[in-house]
Parts: sequence; C-alpha cells; structure tokens
Amino acid sequence: MIKRIFTIVILISVFVSCNKNKEVNGPTTKKVSIAEIESGIKSFIEKKTEENNGFFEVSDRGHDFRMKLVRVHTEYLSNLGPKRHFACVDLADESGDVYDVDFFLDGEPGNMNVTETSVHKLNGKPYYAWKQKPDKTWNRVPVKEASTRLLGVIEGSDSFEFHYRVELPEIKGTAKLWIPIASTDEYQQVEIIEMKVPIEYKLLNDKENNNTILYLEPGASQSQKTIEISYNVMRKEKGPVAEGAPMNKAYLADNRLMPVGGRFETIANEAIVGRTGSELMKARALYDYIIDNMRYMKYGNYGNGDSNYACDVRTGNCTEFHSFFISLARSIGIPARFAVGASIPSERNEGGIDGYHCWAEFYAEGKWWPVDISEANKYTALATYYFGHHPANRIEFSKGRDLIVEPIPSTGPINFLAYPLLEINGKAASTKTTFAFSRATKPS
Repeated sequence: MIKRIFTIVILISVFVSCNKNKEVNGPTTKKVSIAEIESGIKSFIEKKTEENNGFFEVSDRGHDFRMKLVRVHTEYLSNLGPKRHFACVDLADESGDVYDVDFFLDGEPGNMNVTETSVHKLNGKPYYAWKQKPDKTWNRVPVKEASTRLLGVIEGSDSFEFHYRVELPEIKGTAKLWIPIASTDEYQQVEIIEMKVPIEYKLLNDKENNNTILYLEPGASQSQKTIEISYNVMRKEKGPVAEGAPMNKAYLADNRLMPVGGRFETIANEAIVGRTGSELMKARALYDYIIDNMRYMKYGNYGNGDSNYACDVRTGNCTEFHSFFISLARSIGIPARFAVGASIPSERNEGGIDGYHCWAEFYAEGKWWPVDISEANKYTALATYYFGHHPANRIEFSKGRDLIVEPIPSTGPINFLAYPLLEINGKAASTKTTFAFSRATKPS
C-alpha cells in the first residue's frame, strides 16, 4: 500500500488523474501537444515491454505486475508545466484484470522519461481519488476518506456544455448513420447550441421510447468528415419518481439481449430468499446480488448489454450490469427499464469524457426507482446512494432497447443507442466518437 502522498505543484489550477484534464504552460514555453505526450508514453511502454520479454512491469502496493498495453486515455493526457506531463494508461495483466495506471513524465518530445508510476484503478475501482488544496496543489486521498464529490457524485443540480463529435471513416458504397439526440424531460433541460452535419439529414422518432435520432446517408465525399453536436444542459439529481400511468408491458417483456424467465427467474428467486416482504425489498436483493457477483471489467466481449454473457462470465461494463439486473427483475414481475448517456466528471470543469454510461430504473411501491449498479460496484461506500438516485452530473441520450425507427438498420432494431450506429453496404462499421464537456460555473 502506498503511504506516501504525491503532491504536484503546478502553475495554475490543474487536475490530473484518469478523471482530470487541464493544461498549463509558461507564456514563453512551447506547448507540448497531446499527440506528443501520447507518443512519449507509448514509446516508453513499448521499450520496457521489449526489454522484459513482452510484458510491461509495474511494482506497486506490494505487488509486481506483468502487463500488456490496452490503450492510452488520450482524453486525459495533460501538460503540467514546462517539460512535465501526465498520462493515464490501461494495462491488462496475465489473468485479464485491467489496471488503470497513472504516469508522470519529464522531458521534451521524443525524449520523455517516466518519473512516477502508480496503479490508480483495478477493473474500474479506484484505490485513491484526487483532491485540490487551497494552495492549488493536488494530493491523493484514500477512497474511504473521499467525499461523494470526489467519487463522482454531484447532488442537487448541474449545468454544462456537452460536445458530441463523430469522425466518419472512409466510405465506399452506400452508408447509413443513426445518432442519438438528447431531449428535454423532467430531469434535464437540453438546448442544442450547434449542429454541424456535412449533408442533409432527418430527425427520426422512436415512438415506443420517445427517442429522437439523427439519420443521414453519407457518401464517399463525406469520408473523414466530422459531425458535431453541442448542447447546453441543465440537469437535476434524480430520485424515486411517482407514476400512476398504466404500465408499459415492454418493461416486463424480454429483449433480444435481455431475456426473461428460465435461469434468470431461477437466479432471481434464489437471490430474494428471505427478502420477500415487498417489491422494493426484492429489487434491493437483486441489486445486491449483482454487486456481489459481478466484476466491472472491460475485457472480452463486453459492452453489448447481453444478459446471458453477463450471467455466464460475471464481468462486463455498465451495460452488462444493468441488463443482467433488468432480466432478473422482469423475470419475477418487477418492471424495469434501461437508459444510456454519459457521466460528467464531478471534480473538474472541462475536458474529455471516457465514453458512454448507462443505468436502469425499476418500478415498486408506485414509483420508478433509479439505480446505478456498476458505479455502486466500483464505490461500495455509495451503494446505498445509487439504490434510488442518479446524480445530477450526467446527460441522457436515449431510453430503451431494441429501438425501432424508419429506416431501420439492416440488422433490425437498434440494440441501444449511445455511440453512432453506422452501416456501410449493409454491414456495421465503426466511427471515431469522442465526448467533451465544460462548465461555466461550479455545480451547485
């Protein structure tokens, strides 16, 4: 266990961890680009991997790790000052566990040396958080001593600009593209500041879930072009919501990747033994079962929201956690629903965002109860909070699964929509999609 607190003195307020990203340089110092920092950390890891028989070795917390590079978090690379840089990298060990490692580098582009290395997270679970002191320096704080704000939760309300950017690949043939458009509801007010789309488009409506979806058919001349959507968002913290309207039967039915019944019914009934006093108690038993039996792990065929995969492997990201929960809940008659968007960092006021995030709600005692089980799994101190709350610092893109719109993708209904769905000549293709945000003021 690392006992020493590493304090970084910087020229202006800067937040550095895998959840922080600011940059600062003296007025006469040539700014080192993010690409150069990325190149520097990759070169360092590649060199050390070659020297150590194909593994990058890290010693931390009394353990020696032999790992391989998974990715560099380009959205969090930072300049800390002249010849001083920060990088955050995902590395997987021989067992498949993924470690989030913080690196501090000194030097010029092409000649950077790593001066400090520490393991920040294991499969998404942090060992420490970062806290800013009055003198504008930052130090590590053990998770058990961190405030909810340092652990990602903003209560009350939050407001920010959110930027959704898509870079199209090379297009040869016929292409179709679907992108979610965030909408205003009781808990978020959304205003589109700007929408840059290189060709004509349509706004489609998914009537079943009340989603708005941007649709276009880019051609070869749109290859490598970008689509940018910028929002002003005001979001409120969400708690249990009373709803007396007739229940949508879809909230008890199965989806293609969220089946109902069978082994899910068996598991759910085993999980609720001794906790059958109310639907709320049953739902909490299922929530606890997922926390106790799943590991947050971006490894393997994760990210599809496949309940069978989650049940078999017991690992995955937020989609597996919440899909598994929904299959269990629906299998014993508890309505449940799925939504996806992005979680906005709580500790800094601008920068990149590490991908989408999803969550769920279940219906009990005449109310819809929000849950965020994957976050509760990462931060066990917040397990009670995340059973019945979604924090204010998030944006919702779309609701539901198996979305039906016209035109429909060649593969049928859309599994869920966070990143764009692109088809070229009827086959799925990928885009480079990035999210970023900025706050004008501190959240309340």
